[in-house]
Amino acid sequence: MRYADTSIRPQDDLYRHVNGQWLRTATIPDDQHSTGAFIELRDAAEEAVRDIITETIEVAAPNASQQRISALYRSFTDVDAVEARGAGPLQPLLQRAEQIVDADSLAAWTGWAIRHGVTSVVSLSVDADPGQPSRVVLFLGQSGLGLPDEEYYRADAFAEIRTAYVGHLEKVFALIGSPDPAAEAAATMQTETAIAARHWDKVRTRDIRQMYNPQTRDELASATAGFDWQAVLDGGDLPAAALAEIVNAQPSYFEGLAELIDSLPIEHWRSWARWQTATAFAGYLDSRFVDADFAFYGTTLSGTPALKERWKRGVSLVEASIGEDVGKLYVDKHFPPVAKARMDELVAKVIEAYRHSISELEWMTAETRAEALRKLSKFRPKIGFPAKWKDYSSLQFSTDDLVGNVLAVRSWVIDDELDKLTRPTDPDEWFMTPQTVNAYYHPLRNEIVFPAAILQPPFFDPEADDALNYGGIGAVIGHEIGHGFDDQGSTCDGDGVLRNWWTDADRAAFEERTKALIEQYAQLSPEGADGQKVNGELTIGENIGDLGGLSIAHKAWLLTGADPEELVEDIPSGKRLFYNWAAVWQSKMRPEAVKQRLATDPHSPPEFRANQTARNVDAFHDAFGTTEEDELWLAPSERVKIW
Repeated sequence: MRYADTSIRPQDDLYRHVNGQWLRTATIPDDQHSTGAFIELRDAAEEAVRDIITETIEVAAPNASQQRISALYRSFTDVDAVEARGAGPLQPLLQRAEQIVDADSLAAWTGWAIRHGVTSVVSLSVDADPGQPSRVVLFLGQSGLGLPDEEYYRADAFAEIRTAYVGHLEKVFALIGSPDPAAEAAATMQTETAIAARHWDKVRTRDIRQMYNPQTRDELASATAGFDWQAVLDGGDLPAAALAEIVNAQPSYFEGLAELIDSLPIEHWRSWARWQTATAFAGYLDSRFVDADFAFYGTTLSGTPALKERWKRGVSLVEASIGEDVGKLYVDKHFPPVAKARMDELVAKVIEAYRHSISELEWMTAETRAEALRKLSKFRPKIGFPAKWKDYSSLQFSTDDLVGNVLAVRSWVIDDELDKLTRPTDPDEWFMTPQTVNAYYHPLRNEIVFPAAILQPPFFDPEADDALNYGGIGAVIGHEIGHGFDDQGSTCDGDGVLRNWWTDADRAAFEERTKALIEQYAQLSPEGADGQKVNGELTIGENIGDLGGLSIAHKAWLLTGADPEELVEDIPSGKRLFYNWAAVWQSKMRPEAVKQRLATDPHSPPEFRANQTARNVDAFHDAFGTTEEDELWLAPSERVKIW
């Protein structure tokens, strides 16, 4: 343990025992709001992608993929050209907002905004239909805000942020030549506050059951009387078939949409649309726009002092636009076959451990247990990279038209997404690129996905002992599988169908346990939060994932025949597993970022992901011999055991 602080006992604070020296000495880079194990891996992946792009630019006879990568990156890094154009590329886009003169023209602008990647009053997304996951459907969702969440517009805790936001709006309106920046800023804030008042909160928008409201085009029109959906389609050059059958994710929001629009002067909506257009392209204009955008969204909201270097922002653009073009090259360089084979073994062992655990649950009846085991048997692991890659062949970029390139990507994305409505759900589709340091579970596809970039130390090392790998990536595997059985994932069956496969008694027993976990986390306040506490309801899904992940990873490790008392580097293996679990969550974050995460992030702060999870696991107490005198002691009767 490189960063262990032996003055702190693991029984009192596992997280600071493992990471204490690092926490005292680590500094957050000026261009980041946090640093730690995840961030360091992301930095490494970012540098690897930069090297790939640099090599691609130097290829004498590039193929089509290499041409796309090179042209897009060069268009971003040609600072002189970007500065010379100033706000010029934005002007024709702003003119579109000037055409808003009534509710129907606002609806038409909404379609235009969707096509061009500008925030509007409606968000579109495409995914498997929860009622029939073999087919794809369009989801309509609430939108329209420039602050992170509806709570920012009403809570006293964010009053200073609101004042700063209005100042930022005024600055941007001045940059785009507004005759009265202060008036337009005030109008925009009034508009967004009215929109936010109709938004569902972040806890409610976690509930897939509440958000699954299938409607036909006629039913949507009836429910949203007064809002012209045909104008939306026409304004965005969107196919009529897109709205033939939809899922209305927030019915009350859409039912009040026409009333919302009529409640404000049309001039307010025009100012708001101008703002949304400007902010959507601020990062691709000259330094006046870039600096203003960063001053608010980077520094005020997250506390980050310095803007990222241009090459880093260029890498982000390439990855966000044609990420799988880069991903193919990344995998060739950084994901050896031995890593894939080792991961296959780990996933199989963790699934086996879940099977054992579910089979032995005392609180679950045989009927629900059979359904749970059936779901587990249908989990689809995806490891490293996709079986087939996205086809970007219709995209072409210019080396000297950055905003034009961004517009091309955004339009391509909309067409690509809506085209999925014409085909069955693609089981080979990925929602992360291989160079992403993360993982996910998709409840409507019942799949767990682990991109190549997360399969690095401290999470995973093919050469490391099993205790480290199970305490790292093993727990991540368990976490993602656990999402299939958390408060939301458990509402879908093994085929991804949204249906109740639980008996009433089992659901009540499950919710009794999740309620206890919610109450535990709701008492916690991280360092730097000024007493602001974790939202136990918002984070419950991730907390269930962490708890299941760690406890099941430990079971899986024991199934390999591991001996917890075996010494490796003079440390019992049983302790090494928990040490690596804590090392994974090593993190230091700016206070502004801590507060923003507490308000909006469904993940608990890293120190609690390490400590609070561990103190609910019997094996942690066994490994470290905890007693009632220890800070991390939790009486057996108070330990939450779900899976």
